[in-house]
Amino acid sequence: MSTAPDVVVTGLGATTPLGGDVDTTWAAALAGESGAKTFENDWVEKYGIPVHFAAQIKVQPADVLTRPETKRMDPSAQYAIIATREAWADAGSPQVDPERLGAVVSSGIGGIWTTLDAWDTLQERGARRVLPMTVPMLMPNSPVAYVELEIGARAGAHALVSACASGAEAIGYGIEMIRSGRADVVVAGGTEAAMHPMPVAAFAASRTLSLNNDDPAGASRPYDVKRDGFVLGEGAGIVVLESAEHAAARGATVYARLAGVGLSSDAYHLTSPDPEGTGQVAAMRRAVEDAGVSARDVVHLNAHATSTKVGDLTEAASVRTLFGGEADHVTLSATKSMTGHLLGGAGALETIFTIKALADRKAPPTINVTEPDPALDLDLVRDTPRDLPGGDIAALNNSFGFGGHNVALLATTV
Repeated sequence: MSTAPDVVVTGLGATTPLGGDVDTTWAAALAGESGAKTFENDWVEKYGIPVHFAAQIKVQPADVLTRPETKRMDPSAQYAIIATREAWADAGSPQVDPERLGAVVSSGIGGIWTTLDAWDTLQERGARRVLPMTVPMLMPNSPVAYVELEIGARAGAHALVSACASGAEAIGYGIEMIRSGRADVVVAGGTEAAMHPMPVAAFAASRTLSLNNDDPAGASRPYDVKRDGFVLGEGAGIVVLESAEHAAARGATVYARLAGVGLSSDAYHLTSPDPEGTGQVAAMRRAVEDAGVSARDVVHLNAHATSTKVGDLTEAASVRTLFGGEADHVTLSATKSMTGHLLGGAGALETIFTIKALADRKAPPTINVTEPDPALDLDLVRDTPRDLPGGDIAALNNSFGFGGHNVALLATTV
């Protein structure tokens, strides 16, 4: 019986509210910086939007890409390409048989800017002024299509959509592409560019966004008793996945091993998590079992933790349910407190944070928690980074999405 190959991470790329690449983003996260700021536009006055702030992209694509590239790509694809180019270069721009090279890049919402701009154009200027590239730009697989073209991937290009779990599930699918023998290298991750007045208004109407307009940087506060909703973010996170054998043969630098993938669904509610956390526990358990590690090996968790009243504690209780007493030595980080919620890009960026935490042996902080919820029964890393132990250790990244999608990815040191 053949054994599935180990999958390692050899490249990282990102563009986020904290920085235009991985290094600046990670440094800002370790420093406890917030990417949330008041809108510098007329949306609040023009549309009466009750939320006045968000965690917008730090470096504009126009500062990085050519004008033709920005004209033919929706912002969601622009972010994905920027992160892909960084990750690919970071991996050493590997020489790979195109038939053994795959791409999996997801978005939770897709090309919302292109869709709504085209609708405005149709109404205001007529059908002849709608751009011929509109459909290729707005389709949810547009980011992965551009990534596939960028790297010449022919083993398959996929765009899984599972709301806020999309980026993590894309990485999980990339792992399975390598394990199944379909590819040697896969570029995988998530992207989101939903910083448009309509999604902001819609999320505000659903009462899921924080209304702390007076203090944007302090608005995302997971596990704090005064948390009142998430902060919308945008950006992309991309990783280069590779079979350990392929990486070793070319002498690649390896950040970590992505050893476990856990998927489940709640079948409970369209937007609310199952209060029993059954699906979340199942996803985490499957990731741990898939990796072949014990609960004692898991020393760090990058939580989904969006800063909502119900969601944060449901996840925390799920961790305690799964690990029991072993949860006492798991350091918990909630990095959305700094980046905001990147929706379909969140799970990918937080996978990068998890990998960096293992590689640097340092758990990033959770900021803005001045009054921890007494119901939180886990070791929360607050305000300053926490050193992780030496030896062989493992870390989990949780991503959950509307529709009851649950994804857990487990990484180990190498």
